[in-house]
Amino acid sequence: MPEQRQTVLGARISVLGWEQAVAQLLDWGAQRAPRYVCLCNAHSVVCSTRDARFRNIINNADLATADGAPVAWAVSHFARTRQPRINGPDLMWRYLAAAERHSQSVFLYGSTPHTLARLREAIAAAFPALRIAGALSPPFGQHSAQQDRADVDCINASGANLVFVGLGCPKQEYWMASHCGRVAAPLVGVGAAFDYHAGTLRRAPLWWQHNGLEWLYRLGAEPRRLARRYLVTNTLFMVGLARQLLRGRRAGPS
Repeated sequence: MPEQRQTVLGARISVLGWEQAVAQLLDWGAQRAPRYVCLCNAHSVVCSTRDARFRNIINNADLATADGAPVAWAVSHFARTRQPRINGPDLMWRYLAAAERHSQSVFLYGSTPHTLARLREAIAAAFPALRIAGALSPPFGQHSAQQDRADVDCINASGANLVFVGLGCPKQEYWMASHCGRVAAPLVGVGAAFDYHAGTLRRAPLWWQHNGLEWLYRLGAEPRRLARRYLVTNTLFMVGLARQLLRGRRAGPS
């Protein structure tokens, strides 16, 4: 499938809609293709401007979707098209619904044993015919090469068509980039989606989501953990975006 990208600050973001995104995951899942998918919000885009290795991971991803509203707005402006937010929680749930219809199975990698247990219950209730091939909660922090090989072997032995990775940014992006090809399935990093669907973290009401304010809701729910990320990186994103807009105006129409 031809893919269009739009550069936002330093990150090359995929320009695509929901149907195309889900269809691509189904296609890769059917092949158990070695692919990885990054979902990019303002925080990850800013990180890509400050860390060359992280920028390469985003730009070499097989898909790098506009997860955050500011990123989607930027893509819409520069690409001159309507770019929806292809965010982790919704992409995960839409794929699961499609996977149930197409008899594809999924593996869940990340988070805590408690969250995974509740997530499996939620998925089973919503998609009773869907096979969850397995779930693993890796130890917090670094773990040994032996444990890593055991995790990879477990995922591959499960026969999963697709692996959702919920390790948080940037850990999940580094993990996917280093394990793409070792894991015999596409990898999709969905951040806090495990917690949202498990019910261990409350997601913003739809009005907040549809008006680009989900980040503010999360900040209010977890101020200590997210204050620096949102207040600092969102400011840096807006400054960087203003510079990109100014460069575009100076260059004139292409």
